[in-house]
Amino acid sequence: MIVFEDVTKKYPTGTVALNKVTFQVDDNDFVFLVGPSGAGKTTILKMILRQITPTSGSVQIDGKDIAGKHFKDTQRLRQSIGVVFQDFKILYDKNVFENVAIAMKVLGEPVGKIKEEVNEVLHLVGLTDKRLMFPIQLSAGELQRVAIARAVIGDRNIILADEPTGNLDPKTTWDIMKIFKKIDSQKTIMVATHNVDIVNSFKKRVITLRDGAIIKDERDGKYEL
Repeated sequence: MIVFEDVTKKYPTGTVALNKVTFQVDDNDFVFLVGPSGAGKTTILKMILRQITPTSGSVQIDGKDIAGKHFKDTQRLRQSIGVVFQDFKILYDKNVFENVAIAMKVLGEPVGKIKEEVNEVLHLVGLTDKRLMFPIQLSAGELQRVAIARAVIGDRNIILADEPTGNLDPKTTWDIMKIFKKIDSQKTIMVATHNVDIVNSFKKRVITLRDGAIIKDERDGKYEL
């Protein structure tokens, strides 16, 4: 469970990125974060990863306040969250299998378990036959599939996606979002996006932000500004 309680983020320049934001995301929920550029979508995702902390208020994950200065498990927190970026963040000197396996290797998982789970997620995203290819040999859509596989592997219960289809053509966009549909009852998923068609077709919870504040929070919501 993710809980934001009265969260405000104000920078020394005077810019207010979030203004008294409160919401709760239950386990295995699927949420779209929508709003114009600068509305606060990415700020929320960065706070869940503890890349930035609030000026005031609390951010709780599974009952732990991760925003407090005494929180010491930042590395473990980030290892428990899968992240999908617009620009993929792929390691170009490693093949597909190695890119996906790296998260489990960092945790010291046994080789047999790594191989089994990597093969499972590559099947999930439709890249089994490209497991030994290098990123330079892949299309943008395939690179994003690698990123999703890397995000969902292991025991991560939270998946964050920041404009995951921003660099993709319409057909590839739908192919990528179908992967999220496959796992939306197994993981807590938060997707920040400007894609109106995707949001409106999914009929999931939609949190709409403007100027750092939540202006609408609806289940079976739509992209409305």
